[in-house]
Amino acid sequence: MSIRSSMRGLVLALTTVAPMLILPVSQAHAGVFISVNVGPPVLPDYAQPPLPAPGYIWTPGYWAYGDAGYYWVPGVWVQPPRVGVLWTPGYWGFVGSAYTWHPGYWGPHIGFYGGVNYGFGYGGVGFFGGEWRGGVFAYNGAVANFGGVHVTNVYVDRTVIERNTIVNVNHVSYNGGGGIAVRPSPMEMQAEHEQHFQPTSNQMQHENFAAQDRSQLAAVNHGTPGTMASSNVNAYHQVAQQHSQSQPISAADRAAGSHYNPNTREANQDQRIANGLRSGQMTSGEAARAERTQSNIDQQVHNDRVANGGTLTNQERQQVNGEQNAASRQIYNEKHNGNTVAPNEVDNREANQQQRTANGLRSRQMTSGEAARTNQNQAGVAQQVHSERTANGGALTQQQKRQANKEENKNSRQIYNEKHNNKTTKPAPKEK
Repeated sequence: MSIRSSMRGLVLALTTVAPMLILPVSQAHAGVFISVNVGPPVLPDYAQPPLPAPGYIWTPGYWAYGDAGYYWVPGVWVQPPRVGVLWTPGYWGFVGSAYTWHPGYWGPHIGFYGGVNYGFGYGGVGFFGGEWRGGVFAYNGAVANFGGVHVTNVYVDRTVIERNTIVNVNHVSYNGGGGIAVRPSPMEMQAEHEQHFQPTSNQMQHENFAAQDRSQLAAVNHGTPGTMASSNVNAYHQVAQQHSQSQPISAADRAAGSHYNPNTREANQDQRIANGLRSGQMTSGEAARAERTQSNIDQQVHNDRVANGGTLTNQERQQVNGEQNAASRQIYNEKHNGNTVAPNEVDNREANQQQRTANGLRSRQMTSGEAARTNQNQAGVAQQVHSERTANGGALTQQQKRQANKEENKNSRQIYNEKHNNKTTKPAPKEK
């Protein structure tokens, strides 16, 4: 979903063990792809600010990446560059072992944006917040927040919302590899080859201001940005300038942002295992191997944190990141080695448990040590299911299904108890 140019093939590989590079927005939107080894945080939950005036089009917020790691670019109403064009949002896509950013663009039709449900008309497929009618933009009153602005070009269509909304209860912000499993439709692929227009100068300035606003850094706000959205770019620019003057981004902030976040990566891996089980791309035996690997990494992170008073040293972060890279390749290979099973009730139950562990890590309700225990137990059940299937020619007897379900019930209670025992992962201390 990027703007196609002569720079299409250029990928800047930014790893967590090397200095990070921030690209000027104008360059990034000219077709340069940014690739990192740590997935973006989940999408924050926020309300759409009111329309500033008729003719503006909503552009959703997103996680961008700079020299201080991920930062949130607030959603904002903007004026389109010309009549008849719509905004296709950018998105992060996971391929192999890296997360790649595909920039957004203006065009006559909405292209593929990863199936990411950004809300407010961008439900994952197309845009249902409004449409062009005779050179004038008309708004879907079922989506847009007009506030006190008088708008005459309004229609209400709730059916289009139901048809094009991809349910994303976990607010996942990327496509593929444990994220949203959606591929572009023929119409989206066709839209990708139409004439595209770069973001407006206001949009590019908007992203640059967010990059300099410390309260927008994921490493500082831990997934809850200081400014989620704004009615117009100028209003946020004033806020961002005040923030940058009163508390500029420090070298410590850049170091924290560029370093690997173990809990986010652990959660992403658990979710990829869950998705592999649901789709049938991973067998129980493959899931067992992946879960044991994750359990070992989780336990290592836990032990290192305990030894260091709750934190990891830079060397330990690099070590864990290297191990997660290897684990990521393992999961990818297991999902693409041709060994598949038809989706079934037992595997879905395993997947649900993995999903709950991933959610517990993201919400900080589960520590790495707790995740290590749940992954170890899941690996035991998955291995048991694999061995019994192998012995029975690929199927389970009714008694074996009941036994597996009993074991999963036990694991389910364990996960619940781990998430509600008041042991949580503490956010990194803020610089004073």
